[in-house]
Amino acid sequence: MQNRKKVNLVWFRNDLRVRDNQVLTNAMKSNMPVIALYAFDPRHFEETEYGFKKTEKFRAKFLIESVKCLQQKLKDLNIGLYTSTDTPEQALHQLQQDFEIEEIFFQKEWTSEEKKVQKNIENANPSIKLNSTYNQFLFHPEEIPFEDFTQIPEVFTQFRKACEKQGKVRAELPVPHAQDSSYFIDFKVKMPSLNDLGLDNFKVDSRSAFPFEGGEKSAWERLSNYFWETKKLQYYKKTRNGLLGTDYSSKFSAWLANGSISAVSIYHQVKKFEKEIKKNQDTYWLIFELIWRDYFKYISLKHGNSIFKLGGILNKDYKWNNHEKAFQQWINGQTPENFVNANMLELKQTGFMSNRGRQNVNSYWAKEWQQDWRKGAAYFEAMLIDYDVHSNWGNWMYNSGVGNDPRDRKFNIKRQAERYDSNGTYQRTWLQENLF
Repeated sequence: MQNRKKVNLVWFRNDLRVRDNQVLTNAMKSNMPVIALYAFDPRHFEETEYGFKKTEKFRAKFLIESVKCLQQKLKDLNIGLYTSTDTPEQALHQLQQDFEIEEIFFQKEWTSEEKKVQKNIENANPSIKLNSTYNQFLFHPEEIPFEDFTQIPEVFTQFRKACEKQGKVRAELPVPHAQDSSYFIDFKVKMPSLNDLGLDNFKVDSRSAFPFEGGEKSAWERLSNYFWETKKLQYYKKTRNGLLGTDYSSKFSAWLANGSISAVSIYHQVKKFEKEIKKNQDTYWLIFELIWRDYFKYISLKHGNSIFKLGGILNKDYKWNNHEKAFQQWINGQTPENFVNANMLELKQTGFMSNRGRQNVNSYWAKEWQQDWRKGAAYFEAMLIDYDVHSNWGNWMYNSGVGNDPRDRKFNIKRQAERYDSNGTYQRTWLQENLF
């Protein structure tokens, strides 16, 4: 313990990248050797009260791939990444056997579970300086045209217009320069497998609309393909309500969710595309969707744990049911609505579903069947490759009548199926032919 090496630590959370990473940039300016930590927190892989894992195999696989990529990217900067299947608190304690950690740099989170972990670390390590930074917005909290989070409008359009008019998107941060090679520490720890996390191995379904790998490298390859090779960005708004294939939408959501790419990076690439290739309503619409993503983050900042409560941010006192049989029918694609069934089977088999599908199955569960919307949101949390706490719970509130939808709309499932799957191709892809 006497000869522990003095270091600063970057604790990675949902910011698994080296490009445009404020946390990493701050740590690299510190003139101290930097090491890094990622903990596959076992609490994220435990069974929930609903009988499924908090994180199921699809996102876990994507996460492992993302952390492997991060490890290589950090190695190029002479930063060793220590990975652990313990909690962040335990992993940090383990690192302290060999290192005297002066300061921990990490992405600022504000939802209850993440805050609790931070508090645990703070209480256990009063001598270590904690340096947290907002690192996941398009419009940084210091750049939005609202005095504080309580001023965030309850209607998206008001937020969007104010940000577009008065907000500012920051410049993209470059990849930091490598630190001295003598600082590199090869921790020689084994990256966990799905089995190590208590999950089963699987092969990616050939029908999947999201067959992509996790990690910063794959995120930029996807951007390069979608923007610069196929130039499909110029048709984004026209195709984004598609249901089949890899290219009906940008598919950035999963990399954004775990921070393998930043919203700021994507924004600046859109602007570059608009300048060099084409600027139209379609290119703008991708930025529009990034602003939606920001909005749910700010709603979460404003309302705190209300986003997880039955009455939502509106504190609505609806009568909700909680029938296990209904839940099993819904998740297994056995409802009277084939369009709902096809979407739910796609989610079950691949960990992905289109935005159009998500709105329909949510509306069906919460508005048609009037089942506890939080159970549906928790199932999405478990299954989705691109789960993001703010977008998931914000969207579920919105479509369940307890969130930010001023019109409290309900989807007509049959009409939606006719409009978006008029020839039944999508439904046939996921259901037996004889259903038609």
